[in-house]
Amino acid sequence: MPNDFNRQIIEEFRANGGQVGGPFEGARLLLLTTTGARSGASHTTPVGYLPDGGERILVIASAGGAPNHPAWFHNLVANPLVTVEDGVFTYEARAVVLEGAERDRVFARAVEADAGWADYQARTTRVIPVVALEAVAGGPPNAASWGAALKLVHDAFRRELALIRKEIAESGPGLGAQLRVNCLTLCQGLHNHHTGEDAGIFRPLAGRHPELAPTLDRLRREHQKVADLLASLREVISRDGVDPLVVLAEVERLAEEVEKHLDYEEEQLIPILDAP
Repeated sequence: MPNDFNRQIIEEFRANGGQVGGPFEGARLLLLTTTGARSGASHTTPVGYLPDGGERILVIASAGGAPNHPAWFHNLVANPLVTVEDGVFTYEARAVVLEGAERDRVFARAVEADAGWADYQARTTRVIPVVALEAVAGGPPNAASWGAALKLVHDAFRRELALIRKEIAESGPGLGAQLRVNCLTLCQGLHNHHTGEDAGIFRPLAGRHPELAPTLDRLRREHQKVADLLASLREVISRDGVDPLVVLAEVERLAEEVEKHLDYEEEQLIPILDAP
């Protein structure tokens, strides 16, 4: 049973597509539902997460530096199959507790991005666990219509772009490892989204609405333009000792193109997707 503070966050998260205010405003947050190790009951907890560049995300069982692991960690050790809500999708994931050098490497990456993790570790004698959540089953976006689903996905990309721009602007003289991973994760997400549209939703739309041909052609061209910008960003990120301002310039170019593209796609497709 979540406490009043967590319950409020959970309700706000679900009501606003993953966005919350207060101390977690602008943070990467998810809802993690575990099965009680002793009770067998479901327990949902808001947890911050780190992108990991692929088919998994990372959560850290800091408990604010408390002497004991949080209850959700004990639950997922006993029952590794969990449910993740990220504001757009709800999906099943398998929790894998990282060990040894891999745990240390990922935790160091987190500390480099936010020194607060080191503060938590300094407060406790336990080794703070790092857990990878690997998706095993998914579903459609948490939306009432196809148009609302498109908007929900697009807004998630907008938020992530804004967050990465902020992180780069506030970074030190070098580009940290976690910030590189954040950028690469965004690149992969945009690539997957546009590839899925080209191979999926655009085909039935073209068949049912021949008048959309010029719009879909433009969207495909814009997909290619975004793909070129993603390739350029990946190349810049791969350079040793790259200046964060150089990376920021690439991200700004990408953001400008993506935001125009998303606005146009919503304007053209949502009325048709949500038509009776």
